[in-house]
Amino acid sequence: MHAIDSPIAFFDSGVGGLPYLEAARRLLPAERFVYLADRAGFPYGTKAADEVRERAVSAVRALVAKTGPKAVVIACNTATELAVDAVRDDNPGLIVVGTVPAIKPAAALSRARRIGVVATEAAVAADYLTGLAKAWAADCELVRIGDATLVEFVERRLLGSSLDERLRAVAPSVGAMLDRGVDAIVLGCTHFLHLSEEFAAVAGPGVAIVDSRDGVAARLASRLTEEGLLRTYDGRGAGGSPDRLFLTGPGDPGPVYGGFAERFGLSWAGCLP
Repeated sequence: MHAIDSPIAFFDSGVGGLPYLEAARRLLPAERFVYLADRAGFPYGTKAADEVRERAVSAVRALVAKTGPKAVVIACNTATELAVDAVRDDNPGLIVVGTVPAIKPAAALSRARRIGVVATEAAVAADYLTGLAKAWAADCELVRIGDATLVEFVERRLLGSSLDERLRAVAPSVGAMLDRGVDAIVLGCTHFLHLSEEFAAVAGPGVAIVDSRDGVAARLASRLTEEGLLRTYDGRGAGGSPDRLFLTGPGDPGPVYGGFAERFGLSWAGCLP
């Protein structure tokens, strides 16, 4: 039986899920959160599907054992597309919410009926994305761009980067999609939400930049309400537990993960196997 005062857990291959945690925190300010970045397994987008499933199940299992959450958000598109069913099977009775590319809202915004999706190589090649496109954007051309370089940029070099460096980092993917005439770009890797303003600046005012963070937060709130687990009072007073960051693999968070923890208001809590 999950307790209403238990935290909500977020999981990603790295720092990509932090904007999703931030959106959930805005919508659910009375809740407490924990976050696990699979540092030892990063990146997911270049790995085989079986390996992604194995890593996601193992990491979430360790996080659940350590923190006893009332819900888990798989804040990683690749892990959701390849492993959400396996994670649910491994955690019966636990709320598990995934993140998927925001194809439906992008289709609603596109007048040209050409939508771009920039994600990891694994995510853009997944049958899951094809199914979303058939379900919600059957009359649209889907332009798929896998950008592993941009994932690495966000994970390793975003902190301390200049605006010019960030604009140049997103320019290749944006340019490839604009060349195909898209008027809506879906940020289909959670890492890319850290660069949403840069995507908008390079794409220009005629192109919508779409992501799923608000939809995922709303889905999380809905599931908690359905299960009677929504915390509606503020338990963050004196003595309350801070939101916490965990990493896989040995070692302290270092300047990168430590910097992201500070930026998103997380307290370093240690390593998980």
